[in-house]
Amino acid sequence: MPAHRMSMRKLKEVLRLKWVCGLSHRQISRAAGISVGAISAYAARASAADLDWASVEPLADDELEAKLSLPADQNSQARRVDLDYALVHRELRRANVTLQLLWEEYVEAHLGERTYRYTQFCQRYRDWAQTLKRSMRQQHRAGEKLFADFAGHTMPILDGRGGVAFRAHVFVAVLGASNYTYACATRSEGTHDWIGGLIGAMEFYGGAPSLLVPDNPRALIARPDRYEPGLGRTAQEFVNHYATAMLPARPRKPRDKAKAEVAVQVVQRWVLARLRNHRFFTLTELNVSVSGSRLESRRPECEGDAFVRPRAMRWKTRSLRLQRRWVHVAHGKGKRSGAKWLPPGRRVVWALGGFAGNRVSR
Repeated sequence: MPAHRMSMRKLKEVLRLKWVCGLSHRQISRAAGISVGAISAYAARASAADLDWASVEPLADDELEAKLSLPADQNSQARRVDLDYALVHRELRRANVTLQLLWEEYVEAHLGERTYRYTQFCQRYRDWAQTLKRSMRQQHRAGEKLFADFAGHTMPILDGRGGVAFRAHVFVAVLGASNYTYACATRSEGTHDWIGGLIGAMEFYGGAPSLLVPDNPRALIARPDRYEPGLGRTAQEFVNHYATAMLPARPRKPRDKAKAEVAVQVVQRWVLARLRNHRFFTLTELNVSVSGSRLESRRPECEGDAFVRPRAMRWKTRSLRLQRRWVHVAHGKGKRSGAKWLPPGRRVVWALGGFAGNRVSR
C-alpha cells in the first residue's frame, strides 16, 4: 500500500484508465504520477471487492472508500509518538539546551514505541516554529521611503604620531524601492552627524523622499515613544525644510527598518572590510574612499523622478543664552550681537549657522 493516502477522485481516475482505457500499470503510472506498486495494490482491492467501472462511476467518494474498506489514515508516520512542540520550544530557551538533547529525552521517554528519527524531529519542530512567526511584507514605492542608520563597525582615524585620534562612525542610508545606498563617515552619532548625513544623502540622491525612517536615537528624538515619538527641535526644522516626514523605527524592532539593516551589512562587508588595512588621517580621506566604493547600481526605473528637490538646509546650532547689559550674548571666547529690543537679563534662544563659509548668528 502507498505511504500516503490517495484521494478518491484520483483513485477513480486510476480505475478508469485501467478498465475503460485498458492501459497498463506502467502507462497509468506515467499518466497519473502514481507508483506502479500503489496502482497494483488499489487494483487488487477493487478486484477483491468485485467492482467494475459501471459500479464505481456513480459512487460518491465516501461510498467508494467504504467499498474498498480503506482505513481513515494509511500514513505510517501518524502512528509515531508526536512530540510536545510547546515543551520543546520552551526548553530551547534555557541555556545549553539543544535539539539533540531534547530528541534523546523524547526517545527515552517513549521506549518501546515508534518515535521520530532526529532529522524528522528537527524538521517537524522547525515547521511548527515557523507558524509562530508573523512578519509584515512591506511594499515600497519609488521616492517614498529613505531608511537610515549608523553601522556598528567604526574606522580609526590616526593622528600624526601613529596613534588613534578618534574612531569615525559610518552613516548609511538606502532607498526602499531601489536599494540605492549612500554612506559617509562622521565624527560621532550626534544631532549634527545625523542631520548632516541625511542632508548628504538627499544631495546624493538629488531630492527628498516622502518619509524618513531612521533608528530611534536621542540625537533626533526628544520624546521616545513606541507609537508617537516626538522629534527634537532640529529634527523638526529639518523635516519642515525638506517638506518630508520622519517616522522612527520602534525601539527593539529592527524589522521596521530591515532595509537599513541589510544596507549596513552591505557597507560593512563590501566597503569597510576592504578598507581595513588602509590608514586614514582625516575624515575627508575616509569619505573619499567610502564614496569611491560601488555600493549599489541604479535600477532602470530611477527613483529620482519621484523626489522633491528643495534647496539645501543650512546647519544651525541652537542654545539658550543670557543677554547681557551691553546687548550681547557670549559664545565660546567671543560675543555676538543680541536682540536689541529685549531688556537685559532675558534668556534668548540663540542660533549659530553658516552662510558662504562664514559663521553667522541670529
